[in-house]
Amino acid sequence: MPNILILGAGRVGSAIARDLAQYFHVLAVDREGSQLDTLRKINSAIKILKTDLVREDFKQLLKPADLVISAVPGYLGFQTLKKIIEAGKNVVDISFFPEDPFALDDLARKYGTKAVVDCGVAPGMGNIILGRYNRIIKIDSYECLVGGLPEKREWPWQYKAVFSPIDVIEEYVRPARIVSGGKTIIREALSDPEYIEFDEIGTLESFNTDGLRTLIRTMTIPDMIEKTLRYPGSIEYLQVLRAGGFFSSEPVEIDGIKIRPIDLTSKLLFPQWKLNVGEKDLTVMKITIRGRDNEGISRTIVYRLLDHYDEINKTLSMARTTGYTACAVAHLMINGQVKQTGILPPEKIGEDAKNFSFILDYLKERNVAYQKSVY
Repeated sequence: MPNILILGAGRVGSAIARDLAQYFHVLAVDREGSQLDTLRKINSAIKILKTDLVREDFKQLLKPADLVISAVPGYLGFQTLKKIIEAGKNVVDISFFPEDPFALDDLARKYGTKAVVDCGVAPGMGNIILGRYNRIIKIDSYECLVGGLPEKREWPWQYKAVFSPIDVIEEYVRPARIVSGGKTIIREALSDPEYIEFDEIGTLESFNTDGLRTLIRTMTIPDMIEKTLRYPGSIEYLQVLRAGGFFSSEPVEIDGIKIRPIDLTSKLLFPQWKLNVGEKDLTVMKITIRGRDNEGISRTIVYRLLDHYDEINKTLSMARTTGYTACAVAHLMINGQVKQTGILPPEKIGEDAKNFSFILDYLKERNVAYQKSVY
């Protein structure tokens, strides 16, 4: 039975470990012992190891693995991926680090490794869907609207995070790249707000974030945009915090001690943004692809997702939608369905019809069901 090594046992990493442990030997690694203990109590077959990944024998840790899943925080993602590649290990990465993953492409090809990056829900599943339809029709535009939200809205934030607060804050400060008229345009994060209506939820607020990522390089589509969804009113308070310097990475000196405002903000927000035991979340996504088929007929393809907290397995929706996408691709990797080496964005995985169907079926079996409409 193949060995899977999972780096990071947070909410998403734990969901991945629990799912893959049904099929493979799984070792979960994290520096937080409490998270590992919780995971082990849920499934005693999962092996656990408490350690800081900044260690000299990192390659030794990776040695037994047939596949690595990197679910570390974004600020650790790039260097962690580099070490995995240098160890000659295939990897599925969901750390969503800010650096350009293609900077490691030559290295991955040198070591003959396959590194699937950004393999979550968005980026991730959105890319997979677009990759498939880019092979079927001539696409004119792509729009992805996505958000992970608490089911219960509570003042003041109306938001709870599955990922680390610093990774979430990164969405609010990193300039957003969109494609308009075939040209890449830089927009300020949180810009171009719109109200969007969703069945079963009501009105949500969308704004620009830098979610296109690898699609900007791999796709030649005239218009592409990704926007994040939050409950109405979120943009204003986020803009106030950003304008006030609370998201700044530039150190300030207080009584002779230098501190980054973003570290303090993150420390304060973590307990307020944390989804506590029993709290429920949802994931909403709408992908709209417009183009022309082989006969020149205009087509609009829409994929919708509304996913809720899993009451039976006590698994958060964002952990499910992100983690199970990575799990499906992990199966493809282990089964030899992914042939190409190098840095592989999800859209490349989705190009293959069999891979695409397998991923959708895998998610559907876990009640993560994408609804497709064609107009």
